[in-house]
Amino acid sequence: MDQTDQVSPSRRNPRHRTEDTAADKLAAASGSPEQRLDDEDYPAYSMGRAAEILGVTPAFLRTLGAAKLIEPLRSEGGHRRFSRYQLRLAARARELVDAGTALEAACRIIILEDQLAEALRINEELRQRD
Repeated sequence: MDQTDQVSPSRRNPRHRTEDTAADKLAAASGSPEQRLDDEDYPAYSMGRAAEILGVTPAFLRTLGAAKLIEPLRSEGGHRRFSRYQLRLAARARELVDAGTALEAACRIIILEDQLAEALRINEELRQRD
């Protein structure tokens, strides 16, 4: 078990997003457009559109999936669908890789950054309760 697996699963951790399934997110499509637009986890972007937005190839996004940094949801037809949150992670990965960081190391850095941000958010919530 590596260090990233020792942290309890959270909504923000890209390796532990288990709260919502693809069916749950796609079922949310019946909600109002405002709800879908505000939901950073809604799988709104196709592979091609995500690659275009980020300026990467679809192969790069597939590599991030294989590295388990992002796990895109699948449409009923089996097509990968990406959320804004996943696009931010992919953009950070590209930034690190472009700076010369190995892909595996970049993914680990991003996971640890995400876990730290979640821990800080939880700490702030606990402070506000007192």
